[in-house]
Amino acid sequence: MQTGTIVFGSDHAGIYLKEFLISHLGGDNKIVDVGTSQKASCDYPVYARKLCSKVLELQGQGILICGSGIGMSMAANRIRGIRAALCLNEYMARMSRMHNNANVLCLGERIVGVDLAGSIMQAFLSASFEGGRHQQRIELMEEGIEVG
Repeated sequence: MQTGTIVFGSDHAGIYLKEFLISHLGGDNKIVDVGTSQKASCDYPVYARKLCSKVLELQGQGILICGSGIGMSMAANRIRGIRAALCLNEYMARMSRMHNNANVLCLGERIVGVDLAGSIMQAFLSASFEGGRHQQRIELMEEGIEVG
């Protein structure tokens, strides 16, 4: 696994999985936790924004967790420079890094068990962007798409 800065964030529905993943990360990674630390209901876009801001600032990778992972991925992908991938297995995590240069992994605590989530996280953090033909596609995404 590569080492670097890993930023974690969750809403109230992702606290348990976030704490589990942080405790099982290991290695020489610098860990930044942007919250929440409260079990009271909170708004996931707030934590998605905090995490994405920190990922861009530190040029690290992020892991966002909510109940399904869907809300976090939608909120994160609205931020320029963020490529968030909702992954349900190791293959999706690996490919999101290799072909899409994802910098944020989204997980759903209510969807994946802790062991699978740990394997998904390891696959995400271990994979590297292949570049080449995939770089042009990343650039097209960064341009944005206007509909009309």
